[in-house]
Amino acid sequence: MLAITDYPAFVVAILIFLAIPGPGNLALISSTAQGGIRGGLAATLGVIAGDQILMWCAVAGVAALLKAYPTAFALVQWLGAAYLAWLGIRMLLAKPGEGAVLKIAPHHFARQAFFITLLNPKAIVFYMAFFPLFVDPARQPGLMTFAVMALTIAALTFMYGLAATLISHFMAERVRSSPRLSGAITKLAGVFLIGFGVRLALTK
Repeated sequence: MLAITDYPAFVVAILIFLAIPGPGNLALISSTAQGGIRGGLAATLGVIAGDQILMWCAVAGVAALLKAYPTAFALVQWLGAAYLAWLGIRMLLAKPGEGAVLKIAPHHFARQAFFITLLNPKAIVFYMAFFPLFVDPARQPGLMTFAVMALTIAALTFMYGLAATLISHFMAERVRSSPRLSGAITKLAGVFLIGFGVRLALTK
């Protein structure tokens, strides 16, 4: 028997968290703008893969390990921040006519989104704190409970990514007709990526 206390509330909470702007959302939108629907869906799969690893690391108690060893937490945190900042700087320095910062090949989009998601150790702590809110310890939650929660998050992320991809693709078709606007959006995305990196590095 599953030990999820309020499954509908769990679903609503995940949908709300998915809609919050962050590096994953930015990677998805940027991938769609550069690679179309295939690029956006590939980035969505990358986000899902990264999330699944972080969730199961949280379940396995990696969050406790990171808290016990602040140096390890700080190292991964700074790696994630540096990666986001590096992408942002590349976008800011990109010149008209140059190759896209994010490669067109779908597997590159997937890899890009995967590492953006994975290199955020705070997500492990988040999942470690989030899961207990919807788990009844009296029912002794087992592997199946966490598997259902993880699969639910994966399914919701895919549906959200599909919707965001279709909307972004529709808008991108209009942006491509204006090189100046396209360049401005790329640089704005770069500024946001740098901002996410700085926030990741400085937020305690």
